[in-house]
Amino acid sequence: AFWDYETPKVIVVRNRRLGVVYRTVQLLILLYFVWYVFIVQKSYQDSETGPESSIITKVKGITTSEHKVWDVEEYVKPPEGGSIFSIITRIEVTPFQTLGICPESIRVHNATCHSDNDCVAGELDMLGNGLRTGRCVPYYHGASKTCEVSGWCPVEDGASVSQFLGSMAPNFTILIKNSIHYPKFQFSKGNIADRKDDYLKHCTFDYVSDPYCPIFKLGFIVEQAGENFTELAHRGGVIGAIINWDCDLDLSASECNPKYSFRRLDPKHVPASSGYNFRFAKYYKINGTTTRTLIKAYGIRIDVIVHGQAGKFSLIPTIINLATALTSIGVGSFLCDWILLTFMNKNKVYSHKKFDKVCTPRQSTSSWPVTLALALGQAPPPPRHCSQAQPPSPLSGQEGQQGAKLGPAVWPPRPCPVSSLSEQMDAPDQQAGLPTSRLAQQDSKPADPRGLAQL
Repeated sequence: AFWDYETPKVIVVRNRRLGVVYRTVQLLILLYFVWYVFIVQKSYQDSETGPESSIITKVKGITTSEHKVWDVEEYVKPPEGGSIFSIITRIEVTPFQTLGICPESIRVHNATCHSDNDCVAGELDMLGNGLRTGRCVPYYHGASKTCEVSGWCPVEDGASVSQFLGSMAPNFTILIKNSIHYPKFQFSKGNIADRKDDYLKHCTFDYVSDPYCPIFKLGFIVEQAGENFTELAHRGGVIGAIINWDCDLDLSASECNPKYSFRRLDPKHVPASSGYNFRFAKYYKINGTTTRTLIKAYGIRIDVIVHGQAGKFSLIPTIINLATALTSIGVGSFLCDWILLTFMNKNKVYSHKKFDKVCTPRQSTSSWPVTLALALGQAPPPPRHCSQAQPPSPLSGQEGQQGAKLGPAVWPPRPCPVSSLSEQMDAPDQQAGLPTSRLAQQDSKPADPRGLAQL
């Protein structure tokens, strides 16, 4: 029933195989919590992820192309030195563009034509280069014709010139200055060595000798990402520079060191969207006419990503995980009980021994002296097994008459098969010679009948 109370019953089963399973499960659970939870995961610590971070970058170096020398101000975009920047390695230049009319690019959809009837005046293609005039004119080269547009002329395909800047690019140096802060633990640190000399002017990063010199060569970054520099410089790509701050704050601050890793972020194996490029223009005037140079730039974009986790000992997660570990050890008992009651021989015998029902006998409503004695805590009758309840045998003689005066008698519980050692020692010596029936009759009498009568 819902209001019944259940309590575990301990049974010792002398079965070696079941005992081996039980201890093995307990050992596995203990090893899991000790090795993985507490040693590997450090679950005894309070943790904080995602530190507050600031990033400053600076690129240095010069390179040459077929026509000029390039410095940092020209090939680094944007120049502010943030966490994301691009280094231009190849360009396609369309010089001297002015506002006018010219043939549309042959790459634009429906741009080719045979006569003026194929071109609609005033039509604007979102992927084109200008507003169509309605005329069909010869293309820049070859026998093809395209519709004429009004816009910046000549269009990009008609007069672009390619220039490669990647010959010296592997030697470019990149300074990545990073500082982090964990507000929960009030811990801050940076990735540059605390030195007053010109250390940064003469060092480059090395995992062993110079871990606190965050100056990387561009060729080293591409190599660590597992890419071919020449191919990457021609098509462009995105490289992630990942700085990981995993700090155990139970140790000294010198043990909290940044770990660097590099990998390519853009999908290079997708032909439709591989590579990285962008466009920008430089404007100037020639004889009062606004002119621009359109540049389509291919380059290596660097994304600096900072993440990490800090942990420090805390009592609350330690108690929670210890309680979880102790509770999980009980899984071994549950598993062995299931095996014992399901698969073992004599499982019905085990079930009968494990599950037992005990209830207290009901008292008669007319035995008010006995009820009062129970309320006063005098001689409470022990509980009986429901299955072993026996009808009381009638008393005879003087005991029966005395019980009739006090009301219905309360019969003693069924005697235990073996008496305990304490009961044998407490028994008076003068009762050793009395018959067993006499002792049982004396125990069945109320402890204080005269006092109950007075009450």
